[in-house]
Amino acid sequence: MTNHPSFSSHFESINGVSVYYELHGYSPKKPTLVLVHGFLSSSFSFRRLIPLLTEDFSIITLDLPPFGQSEKSLTFVYSYKNLANIIIALIQKLGLSKVTLVGHSMGGQISLNVAKLKPDLVEKIILLCSSGYLSRAHHSLIFSSYVPYFYLWVKTWLGRKGVSGNLQNVVYDLNMIDEEMIEGYTKPFGDDRIFMALTRMIRDREGDLSSQDLRSIETPSLLIWGEEDRVVPLKIGKRLQTDIRNSTLISFQRTGHLVPEEKPEAIQNHMLQFLW
Repeated sequence: MTNHPSFSSHFESINGVSVYYELHGYSPKKPTLVLVHGFLSSSFSFRRLIPLLTEDFSIITLDLPPFGQSEKSLTFVYSYKNLANIIIALIQKLGLSKVTLVGHSMGGQISLNVAKLKPDLVEKIILLCSSGYLSRAHHSLIFSSYVPYFYLWVKTWLGRKGVSGNLQNVVYDLNMIDEEMIEGYTKPFGDDRIFMALTRMIRDREGDLSSQDLRSIETPSLLIWGEEDRVVPLKIGKRLQTDIRNSTLISFQRTGHLVPEEKPEAIQNHMLQFLW
């Protein structure tokens, strides 16, 4: 995928933090999709979906700080609003006026924040097992995050199952977990600064958008879900469909949370129907 002649990778300083992003099949003549990954993930999670879309669309995918290859800043405020503003700033830097956001898990919630902040910038939204209705972290956890070396607890907590164990929780077919997948999801966590940054995120992350906020979003939205999703159950998708006025929900049987990896061809087909 990365050897395709129309592929390029970049680092850009946006709102005081270095952000890694990729362009795939990029052309001003094609509509643009911005792919937004989930928590503890990166652009890597779209590796099976991107090649299916580059013929019809310009693809932008970015690593949200502090994930992937983006900076693990210890001064950036990791609120969803600030992460949404990074996406907005990148779109504007590239001179784009209308894009479709494709957000997986946490990336779906951040995409909704983009649509709330800059509705004129977003033509459509595609939510892939989007997070929703999560409250802010409990005040006791926020208070604990100020304890010196708390990041080591975060590292231990996240590593208790290992990457392989965590992947088993997010896919339905365990046979698809191979060395390439394990390595791809492990690589960004070799630097302890990510755990320090995640400690900041515990403090900074506001709650998900309320039902009232969601009802204010008029952007046409397609919601795609795995019926075996143990991370963000289908009932969350059904509730989001109710709150997002102009939305349609589609679900796949025998599919877990990691839908971009599990059902790329089916997602492509529904995306084409929705976007054309």
